[in-house]
Amino acid sequence: MRERVRDRNRLKHMLDHIDKVLSAAKGKTFETFNEDPILFGAIAYYTMIIGEAAYMLTKEFKESHPSTPWREIEGMCHHIVHGYAQIRKDMLWNVVQDDLLPLKSQIEEILSQTNLDEWEKQSTES
Repeated sequence: MRERVRDRNRLKHMLDHIDKVLSAAKGKTFETFNEDPILFGAIAYYTMIIGEAAYMLTKEFKESHPSTPWREIEGMCHHIVHGYAQIRKDMLWNVVQDDLLPLKSQIEEILSQTNLDEWEKQSTES
Protein backbone atom coordinates (compact mmCIF):
# COMPACT_ATOMS: atom_id res chain seq x y z
CA MET A 1 0.00 0.00 0.00
CA ARG A 2 1.35 3.41 -0.94
CA GLU A 3 1.66 6.06 1.72
CA ARG A 4 -0.23 9.34 1.41
CA VAL A 5 2.75 11.25 2.75
CA ARG A 6 4.49 10.60 -0.54
CA ASP A 7 1.79 12.13 -2.73
CA ARG A 8 3.17 15.67 -2.34
CA ASN A 9 6.64 14.57 -3.47
CA ARG A 10 5.26 12.57 -6.38
CA LEU A 11 3.34 15.62 -7.60
CA LYS A 12 6.49 17.72 -7.30
CA HIS A 13 8.43 15.08 -9.27
CA MET A 14 5.78 15.27 -11.97
CA LEU A 15 6.06 19.06 -12.17
CA ASP A 16 9.85 18.93 -12.23
CA HIS A 17 9.91 16.46 -15.11
CA ILE A 18 7.17 18.24 -17.03
CA ASP A 19 9.38 21.32 -16.88
CA LYS A 20 12.35 19.28 -18.11
CA VAL A 21 10.36 17.97 -21.07
CA LEU A 22 8.99 21.39 -21.97
CA SER A 23 12.46 22.91 -21.69
CA ALA A 24 14.00 20.22 -23.89
CA ALA A 25 11.25 20.64 -26.51
CA LYS A 26 11.21 24.44 -26.46
CA GLY A 27 11.85 25.85 -29.91
CA LYS A 28 12.12 22.39 -31.44
CA THR A 29 10.06 20.97 -34.28
CA PHE A 30 8.81 17.45 -34.73
CA GLU A 31 11.45 16.99 -37.42
CA THR A 32 14.21 17.91 -34.95
CA PHE A 33 12.72 15.61 -32.33
CA ASN A 34 12.36 12.81 -34.86
CA GLU A 35 15.96 13.08 -36.07
CA ASP A 36 17.72 13.64 -32.73
CA PRO A 37 18.01 10.38 -30.76
CA ILE A 38 19.33 12.17 -27.67
CA LEU A 39 16.39 14.59 -27.61
CA PHE A 40 13.95 11.74 -28.20
CA GLY A 41 15.56 9.66 -25.45
CA ALA A 42 15.50 12.50 -22.94
CA ILE A 43 11.86 13.33 -23.61
CA ALA A 44 10.85 9.67 -23.49
CA TYR A 45 12.72 9.18 -20.21
CA TYR A 46 11.29 12.27 -18.53
CA THR A 47 7.80 11.38 -19.75
CA MET A 48 8.25 7.91 -18.29
CA ILE A 49 9.16 9.45 -14.92
CA ILE A 50 6.02 11.62 -15.03
CA GLY A 51 3.94 8.49 -15.53
CA GLU A 52 5.76 6.52 -12.87
CA ALA A 53 5.26 9.32 -10.35
CA ALA A 54 1.54 9.33 -11.21
CA TYR A 55 1.45 5.55 -10.80
CA MET A 56 3.02 5.88 -7.33
CA LEU A 57 0.36 8.29 -6.08
CA THR A 58 -2.01 6.68 -3.62
CA LYS A 59 -5.27 5.33 -4.92
CA GLU A 60 -7.11 7.59 -2.47
CA PHE A 61 -5.36 10.67 -3.78
CA LYS A 62 -6.08 9.85 -7.41
CA GLU A 63 -9.70 9.10 -6.59
CA SER A 64 -9.99 12.46 -4.84
CA HIS A 65 -8.84 14.20 -8.06
CA PRO A 66 -10.78 12.41 -10.81
CA SER A 67 -10.51 15.19 -13.41
CA THR A 68 -6.82 14.39 -13.95
CA PRO A 69 -6.33 11.52 -16.44
CA TRP A 70 -4.16 9.40 -14.13
CA ARG A 71 -4.70 6.13 -16.06
CA GLU A 72 -3.66 7.70 -19.36
CA ILE A 73 -0.56 9.20 -17.76
CA GLU A 74 0.35 5.84 -16.24
CA GLY A 75 -0.41 4.11 -19.54
CA MET A 76 2.05 6.32 -21.39
CA CYS A 77 4.74 5.36 -18.89
CA HIS A 78 4.01 1.65 -19.27
CA HIS A 79 4.04 1.97 -23.03
CA ILE A 80 7.45 3.66 -22.96
CA VAL A 81 8.88 1.09 -20.55
CA HIS A 82 7.41 -2.09 -21.99
CA GLY A 83 6.84 -1.10 -25.59
CA TYR A 84 10.03 0.91 -26.03
CA ALA A 85 10.68 -0.58 -29.47
CA GLN A 86 7.25 0.51 -30.70
CA ILE A 87 7.10 4.08 -29.36
CA ARG A 88 5.42 6.24 -31.96
CA LYS A 89 7.37 9.45 -31.99
CA ASP A 90 4.43 11.40 -33.35
CA MET A 91 2.25 10.32 -30.42
CA LEU A 92 4.93 11.19 -27.88
CA TRP A 93 5.47 14.56 -29.55
CA ASN A 94 1.72 15.21 -29.42
CA VAL A 95 1.76 14.50 -25.68
CA VAL A 96 4.53 17.07 -25.29
CA GLN A 97 2.77 19.65 -27.44
CA ASP A 98 -0.83 19.14 -26.29
CA ASP A 99 -0.99 17.44 -22.91
CA LEU A 100 1.85 18.51 -20.64
CA LEU A 101 0.93 22.17 -20.13
CA PRO A 102 -2.67 21.32 -19.15
CA LEU A 103 -1.35 18.58 -16.85
CA LYS A 104 1.09 21.03 -15.28
CA SER A 105 -1.79 23.44 -14.64
CA GLN A 106 -3.88 20.68 -13.08
CA ILE A 107 -1.07 19.61 -10.76
CA GLU A 108 -0.32 23.20 -9.75
CA GLU A 109 -4.02 23.68 -9.00
CA ILE A 110 -4.12 20.47 -6.97
CA LEU A 111 -1.08 21.58 -4.98
CA SER A 112 -2.54 25.02 -4.31
CA GLN A 113 -6.02 23.78 -3.38
CA THR A 114 -5.16 20.67 -1.39
CA ASN A 115 -4.14 20.95 2.21
CA LEU A 116 -1.34 18.43 1.93
CA ASP A 117 -0.31 18.93 5.54
CA GLU A 118 -3.79 17.76 6.58
CA TRP A 119 -3.72 14.96 3.99
CA GLU A 120 -0.40 13.71 5.34
CA LYS A 121 -1.57 14.06 8.95
CA GLN A 122 -4.64 11.93 8.17
CA SER A 123 -2.42 9.24 6.68
CA THR A 124 -0.32 8.98 9.82
CA GLU A 125 -3.47 8.74 11.97
CA SER A 126 -4.97 5.95 9.82
